[in-house]
Amino acid sequence: MLSTLLGLTRLVLFFTIISFLSLLFYLGSFFWSEEKTNRHALSFRDLIIRIINSLLGIRLQIYGTAPTVQGLIIANHRSYFDPIIMLIHRHTFPVGKKEVASWPLIGYLCKISGVIFVDRKNAESRQETCDAIKVVLDKGQSVINFPEGTTHMQPTTITFNYGSFAMATKLRAAVLPIAIDYKVATDAFVDNDTFLPHFIKCFGKRTTDIKMTYLEPVYSDDTDYLLQSSKNSIDNELIRFRKDWDAEQ
Repeated sequence: MLSTLLGLTRLVLFFTIISFLSLLFYLGSFFWSEEKTNRHALSFRDLIIRIINSLLGIRLQIYGTAPTVQGLIIANHRSYFDPIIMLIHRHTFPVGKKEVASWPLIGYLCKISGVIFVDRKNAESRQETCDAIKVVLDKGQSVINFPEGTTHMQPTTITFNYGSFAMATKLRAAVLPIAIDYKVATDAFVDNDTFLPHFIKCFGKRTTDIKMTYLEPVYSDDTDYLLQSSKNSIDNELIRFRKDWDAEQ
């Protein structure tokens, strides 16, 4: 009961605060140029992320060092919350499924902060996404992609899609693996979960413990090597995370 109350309270505060700030940003955008709006959007995104992490009781433990090079960030996928964690220290541009664009408020925040939307079932959409990724990488910025293509609760990664790594090979871009996981396995957004019930369940706890590791950049003109090397390093970290959490109990 108390966890549900906490989750509901955080949900109300989340939508109230974010809606108010989003309205201010929307009104301000009428007075800015497109370039200035895009620049302010990243600063606005940073502010929102700091507020969200504090409000929701996120307790994040980071391992490794954020890479100084730009490239294609490859990560395993647990939840819609993964990109928010990954954006804490970097101005990068996530790739997300097109359905998120229609979510109230969340969709708007994604659109103004540079999320690249893709319909993975549509070949034309996938090509448009590849073109958008190329533009970002050509500007010397990084893109976050989740090659599993879906969220899940398996202890290690599931099959990686080939396309991201083929793009990295074609553009001669560094692949920057990141491992991320949640102490409570059911915090994963899976199966028939919908946003509101999942939010209340996940953030009804006093804290949500998350581990994230910046792994070593991978360089190669061999697509298969990029894929397998990234997958192996992420899997090893996920196993280590779980062992550490199990040892705490």
